[in-house]
Parts: sequence; C-alpha cells; structure tokens
Amino acid sequence: MEPRAPVSVFRAGLLCRCPRCGQGRLFTDFVHFLRVAETCEACGLDLRPEDSGDGPAVFVMFVTGPLVVTLAILLEVLAQPPLWLHALLWIPTVLVSSVALLRPLKAVLIALQYRHRAGEGGKNTFT
Repeated sequence: MEPRAPVSVFRAGLLCRCPRCGQGRLFTDFVHFLRVAETCEACGLDLRPEDSGDGPAVFVMFVTGPLVVTLAILLEVLAQPPLWLHALLWIPTVLVSSVALLRPLKAVLIALQYRHRAGEGGKNTFT
C-alpha cells in the first residue's frame, strides 16, 4: 500500500499544513488555537473526521517533563538557587514550551493518521 501524502509528514505537521497537499492551513486561526479547519483551502480535503485524541498532550509531557526536570536538577546541583528562582524559571518554561509544542505535535499526528489511513476504529475516515 503506497503512502497517500505527497509531502513529508513531519514537514506538513511542523508547518501545520494539510497532510495531503502541504499547502492549506490545518488550523482555523490563532484564536482557536487547536481547532482544525473543516476542509483544506488548497486541495479541499475534508479534515472534519480527524481525531488526534490525547496523543499530542502525551507527547508534550514526554518532551517537556524530562527536559525541565533535568535542567532544574542541574541548576540545583550547580548553583543551589532559592526555591522562588526555580518557580520563576520553570513554571513559565513549562507553560511556554507546552503551548509551543502542542499545535505542531497535533498536526504531525493528524498527518500520520492521514498517511497511514488510520481512522476511528480502524476505518479510513479521510477521503
């Protein structure tokens, strides 16, 4: 079975573009940060059946958690700063990195679903 997407899954995902053509925007706008467009504005792909579930959030936790914990431990061992400095550094770091990673990771998972014909319940929901 040949892959369906003519574009790189990760390129389309990281740029938040349509998984089929790589041109149209995947998300509606920046105000509705994670709302997927109904159709691709370039190729007309119906994007309504997409469902990345909790996958993006899990991957964000797998990336940001170990990274922040490692950096916090290193800072503690090397400089032993006060607790308020840890809070001042790591809370914004976790929030900003989580928000920054969530949209591209959701787009990558949608592109992977499209590429591998993975629909709800194993059905091919993309047309």
